[in-house]
Amino acid sequence: MIEGLQAASRLAVAAPLLLLSLGTALAASPCTGPGAPTTTQTRCLTAIQIPGNPLRSFDISWVNPDRAEYYLADRSNAAVEIIDTANNTFNRRIGGFKGVVINPKTGAPNNNLSGPDGVVSHGRWLYAGDGDSTLHVIDLNAAVLFATKQILSTGGTTRVDEMALTSDGRLLLVANNAEDPPFGTLFAANSDAGASNVVKITKITIDNAIVPAGAGLAIEQPTWEPRTKRFYVSIPVIANNPTGCNFGQSPGPITCSGGLLIIDPKTLTTPTTQIGTFNPATNTGVFPVNQCAPNGITVGPHANLLQGCTPANEPSNTSTLVINAGDQALRQYRRSHGLG
Repeated sequence: MIEGLQAASRLAVAAPLLLLSLGTALAASPCTGPGAPTTTQTRCLTAIQIPGNPLRSFDISWVNPDRAEYYLADRSNAAVEIIDTANNTFNRRIGGFKGVVINPKTGAPNNNLSGPDGVVSHGRWLYAGDGDSTLHVIDLNAAVLFATKQILSTGGTTRVDEMALTSDGRLLLVANNAEDPPFGTLFAANSDAGASNVVKITKITIDNAIVPAGAGLAIEQPTWEPRTKRFYVSIPVIANNPTGCNFGQSPGPITCSGGLLIIDPKTLTTPTTQIGTFNPATNTGVFPVNQCAPNGITVGPHANLLQGCTPANEPSNTSTLVINAGDQALRQYRRSHGLG
């Protein structure tokens, strides 16, 4: 859905097939080139011209409906692109990121060192991770040249990737997914403040028996669930889930499923925090999930969490997992990928 041009790039805007009753006027020529979906339940409606280098490497995007803005982590231009969603036009870009870092052995982009990566926003404040283990704090009300107000290190050597904010924007959790072992960092964020004062609270690690060092394991997307007042973080693969499975310690395909890292930020009061197995009494810790090696996660109504099970992590994955976090039983529901 992203198509590179000679001197610029175009960002494709898609909608469900049910929204296409207006006919061919919406599916105009900008959507007919390489990258436009032809066999999916979404169809390109229009395309937005982005100046600069063609979009060859990019990461997460985020929509801020209150500001009618869409933010794209564009590594190709070492910037966060800001799109006006009311008019579907390019608005501006915030630069200062690492951009695409090339692996000298393969000639391919090294995503672990490139940036920007994860992005999220609350009000006037945009947070974006970079490939050098830093968090950029951006004031969306400021002029472009002066928009980056803080750059904070999480203490690693690889990218700050996925992230999530509490509903009030006061706490921010970011993941260093490519570190070995991976870790998270909890920050006190800006909420609705007029000036930036983001401060690191704690570094979060996982018990080595659950996510062993040296195996190249990761932590992925976090989300905030307001009813239980917890962060929930997808862990693609954990050891001994089930007992004796292969998490990468042996040749052959991965056979271990992943887990759900559950964090109560009120309990994180020390500079470093290690989290172990799930404790139903506190509703915290690493909860093992069944037949699912998740990357993405999002929150829906009634404390329902949706995890995307990923065959690239565990080849046997064939379903999407819904977990109800509204009680400490963490009930799991499964739906086949083949269903609508």
